[in-house]
Amino acid sequence: MGTEEEYNKIVKKVSRKLAKNHLCIKPEKCKWKVREVEFIEVVIELDEIKMEEEKVKGILEQLTLKEVKDI
Repeated sequence: MGTEEEYNKIVKKVSRKLAKNHLCIKPEKCKWKVREVEFIEVVIELDEIKMEEEKVKGILEQLTLKEVKDI
C-alpha cells in the first residue's frame, strides 16, 4: 500500500480535486486507513472485490436443487 506519507499525499490530492470541482465529502461518512470497505453488499479490499459471505451463502442454498420439479 505504501507509506503513510504517500497515503496522505493521495488523500490531499483527491481532496483538492474534489474542491476544485465544487464537490464535498462528509468526513463522518468516510472510512480512512482501512483494508476493506463494504459497499452495496460488496466487500472491496486492496486486491480483491467479493460479495458479502452471507449473500453468497444464501445464493448457494437457493441453488441447491434436489429434484427436477424444484426447477
